[in-house]
Amino acid sequence: MEKIDVIIPVYKPTEHLLTLFYMLDRQSVRPNKVIVINTEEKYWNKFFGTYDVLSRYPFIELHHIEKKEFNHGDTRNYGVSLSDTDLFLMMTQDAVPKDEHLLENLSKNFNDPKVGISYARQIPHKGCGVIESYTRQFNYPPVRIVKGMSDIKTLGIKAFYASNVCSMYRKNVFERIGGFTRTDFNEDMIYARRMIEEGLNIVYEPSAIVCHSHDYTGVEQFKRNFALGVSHATHPEIFSDVRSESEGIKLVKSTTKYLLKRCMPFHVIKLVYHSGMKYLGYRMGVKSVR
Repeated sequence: MEKIDVIIPVYKPTEHLLTLFYMLDRQSVRPNKVIVINTEEKYWNKFFGTYDVLSRYPFIELHHIEKKEFNHGDTRNYGVSLSDTDLFLMMTQDAVPKDEHLLENLSKNFNDPKVGISYARQIPHKGCGVIESYTRQFNYPPVRIVKGMSDIKTLGIKAFYASNVCSMYRKNVFERIGGFTRTDFNEDMIYARRMIEEGLNIVYEPSAIVCHSHDYTGVEQFKRNFALGVSHATHPEIFSDVRSESEGIKLVKSTTKYLLKRCMPFHVIKLVYHSGMKYLGYRMGVKSVR
């Protein structure tokens, strides 16, 4: 079995991060090391206090950066530069493995030399709102999918969807492609599109599961989708031949049916509001670049 490093950008750690460390320590395929790139040392010290997490989990390799140095693409590239394993797993601080087989189930896909990315299924955290919970079900079904460049015709933007909330990569392919693009959003999809253009495949592995969800406000949805629109408009070579709005419409229609079947009309009102904020944010983000 190949050694695997785990790379986690961290900002203002929470209890999810502690649970993540605990679950990584219990994996059937143990990480070689866990490279943590923490933004602002003061927040790390404030959360952990006198608890010596580095002694408790000696596989953690901690590096601090300042907020002005952070960038979604470059910070992750920095983490990869500190890794010397053939495979590495990118995670976010609020993604918690559901069981002890996350690394095992993701890494098995790399027995196929055509696979360049293997990404996990996401299920909601306990207490997650009904709309966000259904969104996870919609975007992360229990069926394994192998995707490549030829699937863009049928899957559209979903063909190169591979969330680095929890995604495993080949180091040599990553280096050949040039790593993540310097960007504040969508670095994972930009990389994935460039990778499948090289003739490699993406595997969605539903047996590898992390708990990960957010209950964003309407304003937060606007901000996220503004950044999404900026990234799409800034990288037409990646996104111009696919439509993201159509996937959003499918999700809204499917969620509405789900809510009405369960007699939740007030949640439909919330869905319409949030969907409107998403669309408005996206269109304004696109317009801000053009």
